[in-house]
Amino acid sequence: MPSGKFIVIEGLEGAGKSSAMASVVNHLHAKGIATQTVREPGGTKLAEAIRDLVKGDWEEKLTAETELLLMYASRSQLVENVIKPALAKGIWVIADRHDLSSRAYQGGGRQLGDEKLTALRKLVLGDFVPDLTLLLDVDPQKGLARARERGELDRIEQEDVAFFERTRNRYLEIAENDANICVINSNQDMESVHRDLLHELEQHLFN
Repeated sequence: MPSGKFIVIEGLEGAGKSSAMASVVNHLHAKGIATQTVREPGGTKLAEAIRDLVKGDWEEKLTAETELLLMYASRSQLVENVIKPALAKGIWVIADRHDLSSRAYQGGGRQLGDEKLTALRKLVLGDFVPDLTLLLDVDPQKGLARARERGELDRIEQEDVAFFERTRNRYLEIAENDANICVINSNQDMESVHRDLLHELEQHLFN
């Protein structure tokens, strides 16, 4: 049985990841491809408990290093217990965030730097990488406005605009040097975003 493909949807808050995931899933189902969706942090019982730790507000300051370690602990649970087994069965896994998020948010936004993440990434993921990452690039101000329309913001979503500017810049820096990361302009209307998204999906995985 051929292995499944691992597709990741990335981007800032309000970039439209949820609707993009639905569009990708529908497109793959139309081709008769079995899919499974996951999210980070989360995706298993333990990983969802870690998500609550990361997203919640605490009386004490959650350090950047603690946040980073929690993200990788959750990621390890999800990759080993859900993603790899699904791929081995020929199922295509579509993830709302993966390792690129840590490199952008903690490496860029929290200014920890990519070099500090390298050993951790190697320990947790080894040579496991997505087959394709679709990065929805949105202006931070616009993305945060969309996020506010959804309701109350979590701990990370409450960061200032400068944090999200650094995160966005790091996303784009990494994407520029990785052919498996496709940048989609998410400042457009959603119909145009999904059109561009599916075009990149077809070009990279079906041609």
